[in-house]
Amino acid sequence: MLYYVNIGAERDGNGTKESPFRRISDAARIARPGDEVIVAPGIYREYVDPVNAGLEDARITYRSEIPLGAVITGAEEAKGWTPYSGSVWTYRINNNVFGAYNPYTTLIMGDWYSGPFVYHTGAVYLNGKMLYEATTLDECIRGERYLPSWDPDFSIYKWYTEQDTETNETVLYANFQDKNPNQENIEINVRRNCFMPSKNGVNYITLSGFNINKAATTWAPPAAYQDGMVGPHWSKGWIIEDCELSNSRCCGISLGKYYDEVNNHYFTYKHVKTPTQMERDAVCRGQYHGWLKENIGSHIVRRCHIHDCEQTGIVGRMGCVFSIIEDNHIHDINRMQQLAGAEIAGIKLHAAIDVTFRRNHIHHSTMGIWCDWQAQGTRITQNLLHDNQIPFTSAVNDVWSVNEDIFIEVSHGPTLIDNNILLSQQALRLPTEGVAVVHNLILGSITSIGENTGHPGMNEQPRYTPYHIQHRTEVAGFMTILHGDDRFYNNIFIQHWDPKKVKSFSEENYEVGTWVFDEDNYPTYEEWIGWFEMDKPFVNMAEKAKYHFSHLPIWSRGNAFFAGARPWKHEQNALVDTEHEIRVELVDSEDGPHLETNVYEFLGDFTDNMINSDVLGYAFEPDQRFENPDGTAITFDRDYFGSPRGLRPIPGPFASAGELKKHL
Repeated sequence: MLYYVNIGAERDGNGTKESPFRRISDAARIARPGDEVIVAPGIYREYVDPVNAGLEDARITYRSEIPLGAVITGAEEAKGWTPYSGSVWTYRINNNVFGAYNPYTTLIMGDWYSGPFVYHTGAVYLNGKMLYEATTLDECIRGERYLPSWDPDFSIYKWYTEQDTETNETVLYANFQDKNPNQENIEINVRRNCFMPSKNGVNYITLSGFNINKAATTWAPPAAYQDGMVGPHWSKGWIIEDCELSNSRCCGISLGKYYDEVNNHYFTYKHVKTPTQMERDAVCRGQYHGWLKENIGSHIVRRCHIHDCEQTGIVGRMGCVFSIIEDNHIHDINRMQQLAGAEIAGIKLHAAIDVTFRRNHIHHSTMGIWCDWQAQGTRITQNLLHDNQIPFTSAVNDVWSVNEDIFIEVSHGPTLIDNNILLSQQALRLPTEGVAVVHNLILGSITSIGENTGHPGMNEQPRYTPYHIQHRTEVAGFMTILHGDDRFYNNIFIQHWDPKKVKSFSEENYEVGTWVFDEDNYPTYEEWIGWFEMDKPFVNMAEKAKYHFSHLPIWSRGNAFFAGARPWKHEQNALVDTEHEIRVELVDSEDGPHLETNVYEFLGDFTDNMINSDVLGYAFEPDQRFENPDGTAITFDRDYFGSPRGLRPIPGPFASAGELKKHL
């Protein structure tokens, strides 16, 4: 059945085309499997709570009649500001407007949050752009530049809030500088979410073509309830497509964790157990709350434009499993730099089991893709990532402002990173194991090799993390990170950034190449397997104990190194070119970005073998092959664009230099 919604209708109707509903929520209360809700253009200032689930073969679809014409927003217009002092104006809201959730008394805080507990989930917007929250009225009045901001010129626009308990009002102050708010479009966050079920198990929903913005979302760490402007809330089979999502106070899309009152910000409120321990508890408790392939995940997020959210574009813990995230444009995440913590990235997923990230364009964010824990069966392929680093014009915020294109943390693999273009100052952060890096173009360094896998603040305490039954969620075991078990095949490494001039919060490695495995003497496979003397059936266990906690082996072959990038000392069949000046530039055009580089002029006839699942083998701890989620083998015979590589593949993401003419 078709239901129609039109905010421009003269009065509420019954959902027919002739007499449409005026609110999406009215349709969301009655839509059943197989129904479609068609929403006319207009601004819908409401929280949509879809009540009923669809079926795998009879989805419930919510569709904007005109792509991006229907706007769902968590904000309300704020009209009638009163002058206060200088360029600062004030505005009052009766708290009854907010109901049980007042964004101007709700602080951004929780596990793994390292910023000051002074910012609120509410926000003030000037012509669609979020103002910077001040912590005091005096700071708001001064209106000074906030130097860590990636847009410091706009950071002089401030807002501040306090409560008037006598009148039961929220009082806002805002420094609009040279703007008169009564002549501009001023909005404030009122609602926590825009389109998200209040209960679990609302399966098989399609959300297509909406503009969704300005929600008072909360901080979303991995062991707590994770909300976003949009999300399936611990369900299965959602499709979120062709949407624009922007200006969430914290997260844009949540594919994340349900609310568990026993383990929700446990460390923040009780302190007696570490947040790492509570993450392990969350994994195990999830089994009791339906975390199975049959119940949870298998979502698709595609062709969405996600930007200007202050924690993540997409967040998820466990609820993201078996999903596909493809063809999205994600940028300007955490650009304001007022929030800080270990959960900030363009995409931040925990337990991305059998999740595929492909053909996404992620840039100008504190981090690109961060897969934390259990990146088992995860594949990151055909993505363009660049400028995920602190601008030279900005100050460093804090130690959590780590910047790289891809971060894989304390996982056992198999994690596959192939056919990507990685242009930021740091390409890969790998305090993990079981990673295969195949046919990428890499301009940045590899960091955290052999580091940062102990308990935060106590690195001598190993951080045991789970691995799973192959292509399932059931836990198969726990183990600390030994490091290694990594493969590097057919990549191009270029020392593009001057390692002495980059901006960082600490001493990082900015020298490009696989040479980082020279330190700590990572073994070859032959050396490693020799420690265990496999030809001897009876071995003293104590004799081998030190080897059971030693680094795992490395494989590296067919890589090309330019402009000072350096290979591992055991590298096989490597091309090392220190003679030529290599140019790489990402050029914007009306049809999209394209890459200009001369590196292919100097590859000559250098080639190596075709790589496939048999070459990559098995990740050690889960004993799982580098393969597709359905268990079939992968052959890397197609490039970044899907073009065939032929019999003699060259390194890098392109099958030939001719592919550079295409737009990325």
